[in-house]
Amino acid sequence: MITVVGIGADGWDGLPARSRRALEAAEILMGSIRQLGLVPASVAERVVWPSPLLPALPALLEKYADHDVCVLASGDPMFYGIGSTLVRLLGASRVRVLPHLSSLSLACARLGWPVEQVEVVSLVGRAPAALNAALLPGRRIVVLGAGRGSPSLVAGLLAGQGYGPSPMTVLSDLGAESESELRGTADGWTESPPSSLNVIAIECVAEPDTEPPARVPGLPDTAFEHDGQLTKREVRAVSLSRLAPVPGELLWDVGAGAGSIAIEWMRSHPACAAVAVESRGDRAAAIRRNADVLGVPSLRVVEGKAPAALDGLPAPDAVFVGGGATAPGLLDRCWAALRPGGRLVVNAVTLESEAVVAGWYARLGGDLVRLAVQRASPVGSFTGWRAAMPVTVWSVTRKDQP
Repeated sequence: MITVVGIGADGWDGLPARSRRALEAAEILMGSIRQLGLVPASVAERVVWPSPLLPALPALLEKYADHDVCVLASGDPMFYGIGSTLVRLLGASRVRVLPHLSSLSLACARLGWPVEQVEVVSLVGRAPAALNAALLPGRRIVVLGAGRGSPSLVAGLLAGQGYGPSPMTVLSDLGAESESELRGTADGWTESPPSSLNVIAIECVAEPDTEPPARVPGLPDTAFEHDGQLTKREVRAVSLSRLAPVPGELLWDVGAGAGSIAIEWMRSHPACAAVAVESRGDRAAAIRRNADVLGVPSLRVVEGKAPAALDGLPAPDAVFVGGGATAPGLLDRCWAALRPGGRLVVNAVTLESEAVVAGWYARLGGDLVRLAVQRASPVGSFTGWRAAMPVTVWSVTRKDQP
């Protein structure tokens, strides 16, 4: 059994009796240099976390498996903390967690913000562009900083996304005697906090010409950088409704083009993951830029030609084929990889790809629909309808065991 003790910036004085007893009884104390410095001397051997931590953690735990180990964590160990990692590695039955107040709870208490109405983004070990997905007018966001430069980084991201007028409050060393507060707006931010332990509280205010991207599928085509290889807005919304994203599921976006399907899949919930497979290097680079701008920098981009590029990828819960349905073996590979209950959605534009889809539909059934979209456009001094190429959308759910 490993005990994980949450400790605040106020150190030993802020610990409840139960946490103190656990630390005093431990044979091994593990933590960062800063965390270990908050605990008085004892007979316990002190082990400073190696860097990088995660690759070394399993061997470290094995080394001290027969000892009474106590791990120090900042605040609540289960809130973006080491507690979650240990439970994942060892199982909940082998980890006892004694939490402290989280930085989120302390920040909301200082600001008078209801915790349940606040969105949280962590910059610790994560790409800062993830903040972009949380930016919506009127929203309150608490960003967990990753150093003294975090507030300036956040301010730059806000200004770049059209949220320069947003008020920012930077709270450092929450709970300690050295606790401090800085206030300003993103577009005028020049301050640097006195401590690397900081959180940035944001009240999102958009500039007048900022158009917030909606969370529902069907972002404007202009939201994506593309060269024309893009699943258009109306077809994209229908395709995503067939893919039916569920939190925690993985999508393969095969023939991703601009990556619009994968990106909107991931924007539907923070726990949704996706792999975008694209054969052209310039398009793969554009997918990465689109993912950053739209707040899903963890999108995995695989550059290569399917089906060979699919080798070694984790099994998907849904697969979208937006191009290349005629490639030999592609649909067979995608269908075979799907988990039970997984959804396959294929878009076809050419007669050849429609023929392939028709053959699969005859074998497996599913839902087959043809979409024809017309857009109003100038015809001389008048306005008329111009038709886009019709798109056939085939969707099917795998109900058997693979």
